[in-house]
Amino acid sequence: MSRPILVALYAPADRPERFEKALDAGADAVIVDLEDAVALSRKAQARAALAEFAAVRASRGAAAPAVQVRVNARGADAHDADVAAVADLPAAFGIRLPKTQSADDVAAVSAAAPGREVHALLESALAIERAFEIAQAGVASIAVGEADLRAEIGVPAGRAGEPGLAWSRARVVNAAAAAGLPLPLMAVWADVADLEGLEQSCRAGRALGYAGRTAIHPRQIEVIRRAFTPGPEEVERAQRIVERVRTAAADGTGAFVLDDGTFIDIAMVKAAERILAAAP
Repeated sequence: MSRPILVALYAPADRPERFEKALDAGADAVIVDLEDAVALSRKAQARAALAEFAAVRASRGAAAPAVQVRVNARGADAHDADVAAVADLPAAFGIRLPKTQSADDVAAVSAAAPGREVHALLESALAIERAFEIAQAGVASIAVGEADLRAEIGVPAGRAGEPGLAWSRARVVNAAAAAGLPLPLMAVWADVADLEGLEQSCRAGRALGYAGRTAIHPRQIEVIRRAFTPGPEEVERAQRIVERVRTAAADGTGAFVLDDGTFIDIAMVKAAERILAAAP
């Protein structure tokens, strides 16, 4: 199992002077943003800078973080030009599609930029209701975009709105798992100064099944990584589960039971493998 993404850092596409810092900040992936972080008057300039970002990343070699480009939403004036610009980049550059409303949105982007991953952001009540449909549309991942969703369903910003997001967050985790996708990343925590609130939110998200989180500032990276990194006890138990399965298979034993009497099934083995993949 490949190492999962625990932290993905957003970086504005129109700020080339920040490209190297974003790649070196310690995130597992960088999301180059052509959407919210870029003013309308600078969209063309931001698209032109993508080639420079690709060159900077290439200079890092195989150890460079994964990269996605968040384009403008389908139907926005800049959308077609954004997707065309990403289509000219190396195939390893994925597309992060905001405001995904349906499988048709995914199909249109995949047709315009074939051969690359599409990561769908679900940012409306309708998109949350269609989470499984979108998850089955050939995407590499799904995730919640919470700012627009909060506004639509009347959930306040920050810590006060956390309880109101729990159902939508869980719905997306379930849809991803049902479609065989990786467990999703949580949305950004907008209050960069509130690291305590960020950590509490991350731990609640991990309890719902989230694998990591996106960040909007490098100072958030360590908090997110700490919250989503398995602890020593989790890792030890996961190792015992995997080793017990190996031993039972070698012995021709059909029953998998730990020393404490816990019965092990295939689902528990998969969970243990995920923990070991995310272990430091």
